[in-house]
Amino acid sequence: MKKVMVCGCGAQGSTICRKLDEEQCIEEIICADYNFEAAKAVCRLMTKGTPRQVNAAHVDEIVAAAEGCELIVNVMPLDFGVNMLKAAIELGCSYQDLSACENITEVMDVDEYDRWIEGIKCMYTTYGSRFAENNAVAIIGTGSAPGVMCVMARKAVNELDECDTIGMMVYEGVEAKRFLPFWWSKDVALADMQEDAFAWENGEIIRTKPFSRPIYRSWPEMENEEVVLVEHAHDEPVYVGFNNEKYFKGCKNAYFKYGGVGIKFSEPLYRAGLLSWEEEEIDGVKVVPHELVLKHVPMAPKDPEVIKEIIDEGLVSDTGAFVVEAYGKKDGRDVMVDLHLFAPGLVDSYNKAKMTGEMYLTGQGAFLYTRLLVNDMIDQRGLISSDMLSDEQVEQYIKWANELDITYTIDIKEGIKPDF
Repeated sequence: MKKVMVCGCGAQGSTICRKLDEEQCIEEIICADYNFEAAKAVCRLMTKGTPRQVNAAHVDEIVAAAEGCELIVNVMPLDFGVNMLKAAIELGCSYQDLSACENITEVMDVDEYDRWIEGIKCMYTTYGSRFAENNAVAIIGTGSAPGVMCVMARKAVNELDECDTIGMMVYEGVEAKRFLPFWWSKDVALADMQEDAFAWENGEIIRTKPFSRPIYRSWPEMENEEVVLVEHAHDEPVYVGFNNEKYFKGCKNAYFKYGGVGIKFSEPLYRAGLLSWEEEEIDGVKVVPHELVLKHVPMAPKDPEVIKEIIDEGLVSDTGAFVVEAYGKKDGRDVMVDLHLFAPGLVDSYNKAKMTGEMYLTGQGAFLYTRLLVNDMIDQRGLISSDMLSDEQVEQYIKWANELDITYTIDIKEGIKPDF
């Protein structure tokens, strides 16, 4: 029987905790959060949960709370990632992170423009070697995107003999009548909105401006209405760039594009300078615009009663799209593999599991990596990103996803050129 700590009891962390509660191989789940009430709230929905208050700014507090755990799952903001990594290494246990890390000490002298890329390299190598020495594994980027998206990109690319271009696209169309621009961490969402994005282009990792380089799509799941998707800060193109030969059949170009409610809310703020972290003085008062906006954005709902209230108040829309387009050669022909993921929307997710649609896909998508780990189905050692599963692990992940009504379709089309 295993003991696991989930650090961060927000919308996604609470979902992982609740799903772990169903695993027979788990004896205890430490539900840790700086907000002790949040930790206690999720434990009230579980049978194996133990709430702990943890300040992740201090490695020793993380280590003390996770004593005896075989796995730490990090669902904390990016700033705490390095501390979580160090705690797992000190304990000699395995580690899972829905994202990656900021502020890695080893690369702080690198130009800020390249720091994220160098940080991921450092995670693969320096931190990876420490986990390997402990006979343990760390997996990063294990939410919905990256995470589910990486599994689906692998599935699409596996249909090809050679890959030239991958487009990974998410359109968030769930909108409540209540003001609620984000269904996940508002801190992470707004931070991503003001960051430069990444693309893997012509065999090089490049930076692009947020909200730039729009593309247009008309998908059946969006009732064939044309939608716009833009550049957005995500890790997937970086992972593809690092792993293009081994896992993506020589892919030369990879893009992540995002659209929907959160983009429509955030782009005017970005253009007005209201997502800036630079302190300003207004009429003698010092203000950080980003912090001011963040203060006025509501938290993502996670309590079943609150989710029901939002549904009962009425929805503007309950739609979305999650798509991978992989271009390359198959049997000597130029083709595009068109993969569409389908998951329960807000109403269906609540009816199935008393969750939001975001919690259902991201939280349970993350949990499937956790499930592979706690059931000893990950034999890799060191540090890997979520695109680096074996083909067998990819198929197991997809099988479990199908059981949760997270399904996909694949259509192979000829005569379509990439337009990213």
